[in-house]
Amino acid sequence: MAGLAKVLASLTPPPFVNPEEYDGLEFRWRWFVFRPALFEREGYLLLALLGYVIFFVWGRWTNKGKANKWLDAHLSVLETQFSKPKRWIQDGYSDFFNFSTGRRNVASLHTIFTLRPRHDFFQWGFQTARTFIDLQYRPGDDLQLDFKLFPEALAHDFVWAVVSKDELLSVKTDRWDLTWTKTTENAGIPSQFSVMSEFADVTDGILRAFPLAKLLADPKIAPYFRSLSVTDQPRERPAKPLEPNEREKHVILSLRAPSSSNAADTTDLVAAMFSFVDALSKVALRPETKTKLRKVREENDKDIKKEAERDKKEEEAEALEAKKAAKRRAEEERISKLSAAEQKKIVERERKRSIRKSQSKVAK
Repeated sequence: MAGLAKVLASLTPPPFVNPEEYDGLEFRWRWFVFRPALFEREGYLLLALLGYVIFFVWGRWTNKGKANKWLDAHLSVLETQFSKPKRWIQDGYSDFFNFSTGRRNVASLHTIFTLRPRHDFFQWGFQTARTFIDLQYRPGDDLQLDFKLFPEALAHDFVWAVVSKDELLSVKTDRWDLTWTKTTENAGIPSQFSVMSEFADVTDGILRAFPLAKLLADPKIAPYFRSLSVTDQPRERPAKPLEPNEREKHVILSLRAPSSSNAADTTDLVAAMFSFVDALSKVALRPETKTKLRKVREENDKDIKKEAERDKKEEEAEALEAKKAAKRRAEEERISKLSAAEQKKIVERERKRSIRKSQSKVAK
């Protein structure tokens, strides 16, 4: 109790002492007297709280404005392409989502804004401070357009991407499906981009079907472009082989979100993505490439299945061991409640049983 009293005493603020003599600024109204100089600490706290509130309001307004400006600039494109474009769905103050459906070859389009937490001073400050420690860490405003394709929109199963070289260090960490690919240079692509492809034939087929080099050469695109990928695999490694009805094909455009004043800079790129999606059905591959792609997927499914079976066996073994341990504890608890004589009998019986087991092993 004495220790608790000391702790409470240390947390209790000292009693207020009103000085008899005061020659500072003073406000009087009837019986009310306010002397600001006596509340200097409280003034600083109030100022900090006011700063935090202003930062919160500014950050929330900035993020929402950036998302709305982008959607307003691209709404005409979405309305032309989809029968059911929608406004933003907001999750918190830094994440915004848009969902559009009703187009040939595209089952749906998820547009996802992941903005910096400008509304939260402490998160924003942590991100900023980390950039001085981790030179590879570059927080920013991310924009992703995820086109989920109808199965017939992609004639073949493959993983392919064109990536800004600034993103190569992180892209394979974030995307399991892109670990299937090899990173190469391609003369048909501007030099600031690299190609990630399972086989060179896939790259040739895509570049023949769609004039991607011309699109990427647009100087307005370079500041925002991160990656463009075509994939028939999930972005995270599945725990078990996927069933046919669980397999999806996607075209994913990843961008750095433009500022509110430059929101229209990505309009041409987004509009071109619909032509790119339509062109994928025309990608032609050699028969041997198709065979290689199929074998890669079969081997991958086998590896995932083996790993899933191994994990299942380990979980079952751990569950069995836990069950045995619980049984032992229950038995030990039961024995501990017996009399000393009965406990001695049980110990003697276990000793004789151990001797018989050891003798039988020697006899064998």
